[in-house]
Amino acid sequence: MARPFSVRRLPGFSTIAMICFIGLYMPIITLVVYAFNAGTSIAVWEGFSLRWFHSAWNNTQVVDASIRSLQIAICAAILATIVATMAAIATTRTAQYRGLTFKYAFINLPLLVPEIVTAVALLIFFSQIKVYTGYSGLGYLIAAHAAFCIPFAYLPIRARLESMDLTLERAAADLYATPFQAFRYVTLPLLWPGILAGMMLGFVISLDDVVITEFVKSGGQDTLPTYMLGQLRRVVTPEMNAISTVFLLLSFAIVTIFFFLSRNEKTS
Repeated sequence: MARPFSVRRLPGFSTIAMICFIGLYMPIITLVVYAFNAGTSIAVWEGFSLRWFHSAWNNTQVVDASIRSLQIAICAAILATIVATMAAIATTRTAQYRGLTFKYAFINLPLLVPEIVTAVALLIFFSQIKVYTGYSGLGYLIAAHAAFCIPFAYLPIRARLESMDLTLERAAADLYATPFQAFRYVTLPLLWPGILAGMMLGFVISLDDVVITEFVKSGGQDTLPTYMLGQLRRVVTPEMNAISTVFLLLSFAIVTIFFFLSRNEKTS
């Protein structure tokens, strides 16, 4: 009896996979290690120290940029998740009709278009609004991040809706529940893991966005990624490694929660 084909048995597969993993993760490991460097060099190890974490914590620019990043990411994730939830319900709880595929593609368009194109388009659009209104607050960054995060939140919510058993919603309708009551007491509790997963994915995407933020932000509205980019153009110290390490741990924690929520969706 022939053994089933497995790519792992191909000659050289393990070696190539190991080289790829080293190329991907060795720079990240190096960054984390040198975040604890006692000296000012990012290339010469001078002993273990938490000096740069304390430096970043006491840096008012870093604290302000971090708070601003969290504010924008939280608001953008919430807005994107609300819109994505409505779009997912509208595109899954309906009969097939001509144009539905186009709507799928339209919602997911930001995933396909280069981010620089989206950034330039948002810059032009918001510049016109700034001229007429005179407003130049964080609302533009929140709106821009929310628009970019919608497809990322939409995908897990739509996947959750498509995997749900429709008989429960039909049973609620048979028991004279209104569409809103059926959504509130049946659909929403079952959809909640997908909504949380979509919100966390949108939060991570917004938190580390650079291109759109650079084009849309006004003066004094640096987020943590744009602040770090500006510092790297001037001088590179292990403080940037420390900030990146904290950023990495936060993103890793959120992605881990997203993974477990996605796994629970498949098993529920």
